[in-house]
Amino acid sequence: MDAHFDATAGQAPAFDIRHPAEQALPMVVASPHSGRDYPPEFLAAARLDGRTLRKSEDAYVDEIFAAAPDLGAPLLRARFPRAFLDANREAYELDPEMFADALPRYVNTRSPRVAAGLGTIARVVANGEEIYRGKLRFADAAERVRRCYTPYHGALAGLVDATTRRFGHCLLLDCHSMPSAGSGGSGGAAGSGSGGEARRVDIVLGDCFGSACAPAVTDTAERLLRARGYTVTRNAPYAGGYTTRHYGRPRNGVHALQIEINRDLYMDETTLDRLPFLPVLTQHMTDLLRTLGAIDATALRTR
Repeated sequence: MDAHFDATAGQAPAFDIRHPAEQALPMVVASPHSGRDYPPEFLAAARLDGRTLRKSEDAYVDEIFAAAPDLGAPLLRARFPRAFLDANREAYELDPEMFADALPRYVNTRSPRVAAGLGTIARVVANGEEIYRGKLRFADAAERVRRCYTPYHGALAGLVDATTRRFGHCLLLDCHSMPSAGSGGSGGAAGSGSGGEARRVDIVLGDCFGSACAPAVTDTAERLLRARGYTVTRNAPYAGGYTTRHYGRPRNGVHALQIEINRDLYMDETTLDRLPFLPVLTQHMTDLLRTLGAIDATALRTR
């Protein structure tokens, strides 16, 4: 069944949860960047058109992992777009140059994400283009955190806590996509990128260099994905974002793994159209969910 939650009356819901009929797996699946509900006031303030803004989305990732509820695990999906607010950041990682007024002292203005223009409120989209026509006010950022960030993480924490209480442990999968451009090897399951250019590997598994989950989780994921023909790396170039670092507490029974999927496996990055490989990839990710959900609890114990 689907559950929709509203941060405040009269506003679009910040997220939805697809619950299984009965939770059978000690797993929570999250898609924080596939949201497509663009607030009108945000579009009015942006200097970019809708398609350009959408290039920051992890488009279709919620579809790729849509089998989670059928397998017995809840699927949490942000409804707000990443260009509007990034839930895989601290609540206040902000670039002071974006704001007309001074930021409070508690704001993190010096993180690498802020320096790259990709803080909680992003300055640029994925291709580096500036999002806004003018300056924002800090009250704008605080309202987005209230409307979107706080409800999303409240829901995620609730799912993780409930799963841990029920099963004694929880595996949190934070699901993302990555642009194809960059270094890291040529393609595997779906071939090399267009024009013969170097492209990223197919899938990056981020476990914060082993601190966010037991080795059995990452080992099992890598083994299955390589068996399906994908090129896989660990922690490079993505070791895990805020969600993985914040929730991954193996000694407390919570294991977090970030999964980054190369977009040109399943979509045209220019038109955002789905590619024929998408159903195959979706089946493989379903296999991954099923396999990770079956890891024996003894393999997740930490010393």
